[in-house]
Amino acid sequence: MKPLALVVALLLAVSTPVFAGPVSHGAALRDLTPRQGHLLHGVYPGGVTGMEDDITPQLVRAYESAVGRRVAWVMFSHNWFQGRAFPMQTANWIRAQGAAPYIRLMLRSDTELDHREPRYTLAAIARGDFDTDLAAWGRDAARFGTPFIAEFGTEMNGDWFSWNARWNGRRKGPALFQAAYRHIIDVTRANGASNIVWVFHVNDQDYPVRRWNHFESYYPGDDYIDWLGVSIYSAQGPSEDYAADFPGLLASVMARFARMAPNKPAIVAEFGTDVRNRHVRADQWADTALDTILSGRFPNLIGFSWWNETWQNDDNPAHDTDLRVQSSAELAAVFRRRLDTSAVQTRP
Repeated sequence: MKPLALVVALLLAVSTPVFAGPVSHGAALRDLTPRQGHLLHGVYPGGVTGMEDDITPQLVRAYESAVGRRVAWVMFSHNWFQGRAFPMQTANWIRAQGAAPYIRLMLRSDTELDHREPRYTLAAIARGDFDTDLAAWGRDAARFGTPFIAEFGTEMNGDWFSWNARWNGRRKGPALFQAAYRHIIDVTRANGASNIVWVFHVNDQDYPVRRWNHFESYYPGDDYIDWLGVSIYSAQGPSEDYAADFPGLLASVMARFARMAPNKPAIVAEFGTDVRNRHVRADQWADTALDTILSGRFPNLIGFSWWNETWQNDDNPAHDTDLRVQSSAELAAVFRRRLDTSAVQTRP
């Protein structure tokens, strides 16, 4: 039986956001921090093109309807090959729905993986080649006026992304990443964007598993980073036989976070599994994952978000990946049960 204090902490929390800006960085952190004993519930609601930037209110509502709960943040990518201006329109409609935008700042030339970035290199960012654009982005972020979440260098310890040291030199790559991320934050803050909560978002395991690629080597430092985040996925297609040990992977990452930055809050920034996979039951895997997240085992854990997307892998529709909760009645039932009885805060 749970202690009384934990039972009290697990009471359902629903709050209404109060937006007033501009805000200081300290105020932004306070506004986006859940109440004691509670967790924030967010989502990447999926898109149409696979660019991760074409989300819609309808997609958010489809997820919320499936899980029976509203979300505290809505995640999306801001791809600079599509435009460098702050994504004000998307940020505005997310706020209008009562959630905080969570912007993955993707300085890249395309969405293809496993190649060197030709233009938005870490070295170019760090030496100021894009300062004019970053300054404008920061001014517009400040003009947005209310707190939101952002990150650069998603899953930098995975060599599929161009900001990994595989593509920037094993010896100098991690330091270049630190310099580039710090520079982005310095420039945007210098232009008034104190309302951003910055996330250092790693993959659950280092790929490749080499000392030079440990995510700790990329960390920009406590003065720059507000939250720590991790991605944990199981099977990402209907035929994959990889069943991720969510409890073990989260425990491992949280232990490393505690050594690297013991005072920083952490979130499960992305998690998911294919709903039609023959080897991994999505409802069972998600039930274990949500049980782990909501167990109270990790005091620094303050939030989580499901990656609610479908995409095409080849010309055979039977091979398409589908992580959407609304595609599986069994998975939706798990979310409804877990989120209805847990310490989930639907609004920051």
